[in-house]
Amino acid sequence: MSDNKKTYEGLAQLGKAVSQPQSPDEATLETVPNPQAGETYLVRFTCPEFTSLCPVTGQPDFAHFVIDYVPDAKLVESKSLKLYMQSFRNHAAFHEDCSVGIAKKLIEVMQPKWLRLGGYWYPRGGIPIDIFYQTGEAPKGLWIPDQGVEPYRGRGK
Repeated sequence: MSDNKKTYEGLAQLGKAVSQPQSPDEATLETVPNPQAGETYLVRFTCPEFTSLCPVTGQPDFAHFVIDYVPDAKLVESKSLKLYMQSFRNHAAFHEDCSVGIAKKLIEVMQPKWLRLGGYWYPRGGIPIDIFYQTGEAPKGLWIPDQGVEPYRGRGK
């Protein structure tokens, strides 16, 4: 058996058929060892079709998330992140709670050197809400591209 297969043997979701978690509390964020530990580099995940529910009305809320992080010893396993993000589909919480909660959960699980999350929420009631969370100053010398999400402007230019 290759070293890679041994490394990923203990994962509960990667390479397996799993059910969609019904809530963030049921979801499991898994990590894998960082094969480039000791290097300072940026990892970006983009989730342009995030959904959750308004805790007051039960109506759906939609967001575009951009998650940037500098890993230390662990990387978040991408399938588990996808399932975690999808688990919010039936979860009722305000935009701020979802956004900051996702960032804090990633920090808890991975313990990255640095993390930044941009939550770009689509308007409900005519007002878009954007939520930004960052763990502190980015590592010196790190190239950080723009998150590439334009502010909401409605139909006009």
